[in-house]
Amino acid sequence: MAKQMSGGQAAVEALQVEEVSHVFGLIGSATMEMFDALYDASDIKFIGVHDERTGTHMADGFARASGKAGVVLAGQNGPGATNLVTGLSQAKAAFSPVVSIAGMLAQGHIYRDAFQEVDQQALFAPVTKKTWTTPSADRVPELMREAFRTALSPRMGPVQLNLPRDVLAAQAEFPEAQAPKGYRNMSVPAGHPEQIAQAAKMLAGAVQPVIIAGGGIKNTRGAGDALALAEALNCPVVSSPGHGDAVPFGHPLNAGQMGPRGNAVASRLVKEADVILALGTRLGFNATFYTYDNINRDAQIIQVELEPTAIGRFFPVALGIWADAPTTARQLVDALEGAAKRAEADAWTKAFQAERQAFLATRDAEAVETNPIQPSGLFKALRGVLPKDAAITMDAGTLCLQATDALNYHQPGSLFTPLDFGLVGFSFACGLGVKCAQPERPVVSLMGDGGFGMTVSELSTAVDHGINTVTVVMNNKCWGAEKAYQRDFFNGRYIGADVSSPPFDKLAELYGAKGFRADTLAEVAPAIEAALACGKPAVVDVAVDPNALYSFRRDSFKHRGG
Repeated sequence: MAKQMSGGQAAVEALQVEEVSHVFGLIGSATMEMFDALYDASDIKFIGVHDERTGTHMADGFARASGKAGVVLAGQNGPGATNLVTGLSQAKAAFSPVVSIAGMLAQGHIYRDAFQEVDQQALFAPVTKKTWTTPSADRVPELMREAFRTALSPRMGPVQLNLPRDVLAAQAEFPEAQAPKGYRNMSVPAGHPEQIAQAAKMLAGAVQPVIIAGGGIKNTRGAGDALALAEALNCPVVSSPGHGDAVPFGHPLNAGQMGPRGNAVASRLVKEADVILALGTRLGFNATFYTYDNINRDAQIIQVELEPTAIGRFFPVALGIWADAPTTARQLVDALEGAAKRAEADAWTKAFQAERQAFLATRDAEAVETNPIQPSGLFKALRGVLPKDAAITMDAGTLCLQATDALNYHQPGSLFTPLDFGLVGFSFACGLGVKCAQPERPVVSLMGDGGFGMTVSELSTAVDHGINTVTVVMNNKCWGAEKAYQRDFFNGRYIGADVSSPPFDKLAELYGAKGFRADTLAEVAPAIEAALACGKPAVVDVAVDPNALYSFRRDSFKHRGG
């Protein structure tokens, strides 16, 4: 039955039809009709933020943790909309299904140099899967459905919907809303039987096989399928960078993250494997730096990807399978049923497992447990105190890059990073979104002092809405990655590298959160335990040695020597 509504009311009803539980955003005059409609939407919790960028990170974290779309609403056109760009760029790099909505100036004012005018259609096109500008109120539900469908269709990613002021204010007749299942894809492609048979034969004949589990396993919650295949083959599983939680830490076939930012054991496996099953991974920059320095040039690569253009894009493949990664893993398990045991392959796996255990033992034994606090000592302390069900968010920067493979992810869906976009200032806000999606889990966000300084105002968002995460600020008083490059490649000619900050523990208290401090390594674990137990948003300011710097991207400065 049709009913009369404003465009703003229709937009909120569309969110309700999509069963949206949270909207992150910043109020603005361009979308007042929509906010007024949200006032009556008791089934949607509005989380008011202090910056549209951080609101987008919250929506991103919510989307990754829940598997549903995360929604961010920029209430103001112009500057409110432009603030979304960084967060949407991050979400696009992570294939995160963020539905971003922004107010826009009235259509009659376009191209008149109106107040806060910017071409939002052009602005968002490069940083989203798709951007729409709604031309009339009666089309609001249609384009809202299109936005959610596009964001959630493989490969997932962020979308932008611009809603002009006059569209939100206008009245129209709207038919009864459609349920999402009526216009949503419900299936994924499976591997072709001939290709599955060929891949099974290659894997069964391998002497040194390895599975690389990427985002296609992590984001689909496909750990069980990947491990069933690994167990059928008795072969090691490595994860691509940023996906160290693709399979549980404690599984005996898990080698951890590979590549330039991974550990030596996992990286060696990929460099020496004769058959590599790239299961839901692009074999992209962070995994390989696009060189054979990080992957065996002579290996036969079987690449399984849901995005067909990713297959063979960076490395030639012996077999490319356009399919869903977990589905393909299940198909391969069935195809391998009854396959003969292979003594050589079993010996390869047994040797890796011994090497892995020795690596983990050495990692603990060689942790520098002196003061000032060293990164290896801090990471050991974190391994000892973080709950096994914790969700851990990371920032960019040298300390977080070191932490990515230095912590243990005991269950899939535990690690949230900005790795492909390399964004500083992501972790704390992302953690708030993760906590909204999974309120029962402890959420711990690691940040440097520079990145936390960018986003600290969202402490009041956390306090106002009772979003009780723990943020560990690894405070080395500098932009660590850049200072390391200046030290190692520019003769210590430091400029812009040092950061001054107030005591973050005291600042947290001023916001109404709880603050804790660790100036010595012995104080780290008790401070984090107290923060986890305090029942409030908490910040732990950890004094890390400012001289403990590491140049991750040495490849970028080969031209300078050193």
